[in-house]
Amino acid sequence: MAMRRSRRGKAHKTQVYCIGAIFHLTARAPSATICSATMFSAIRHRKTLSRLEHLVMDVVWRRGPVTADAVREALSATHPMKESTARTVLKRLEDKGYLARRLQGRTNAYLAREAPERVAAGAVRQLVDKLCGGSVERLLVSLVDDEVIDAAELRRLARKIAARETKEGERNA
Repeated sequence: MAMRRSRRGKAHKTQVYCIGAIFHLTARAPSATICSATMFSAIRHRKTLSRLEHLVMDVVWRRGPVTADAVREALSATHPMKESTARTVLKRLEDKGYLARRLQGRTNAYLAREAPERVAAGAVRQLVDKLCGGSVERLLVSLVDDEVIDAAELRRLARKIAARETKEGERNA
């Protein structure tokens, strides 16, 4: 039990409740939640891409450094938007860590920080963590069971894994 003062100077008793790794601070006053904090795991996942953000990232990956106007023009046929919307989406992608910004004259140009394959691998890692308890094997078994991956694809993957292990063995030797 702790004491806190409201904005108006009134004293309230406050209790801290702990449920797992989530802490809630609530006051005894009616409908007064003071604070909510969450303990995060050591693994920091990047925020996922929305549909529009993914479309913008596709433009950046195809064209290299782009301006907001170039993004708007590239998506005008499938997803018309104002230039201010394109600037907002680009800024959000920069804030999320997907893009870097460079000044070209008086215009911001944005370029991808990572290749699409690395971003896809990160998204899959998040899915594995969320839906498969961190087990890649569980994910792969479910893909095989649901016939998402066929026998030919499995053989190709097995060859790639074997080739990678051979290369790593040669490097370590």
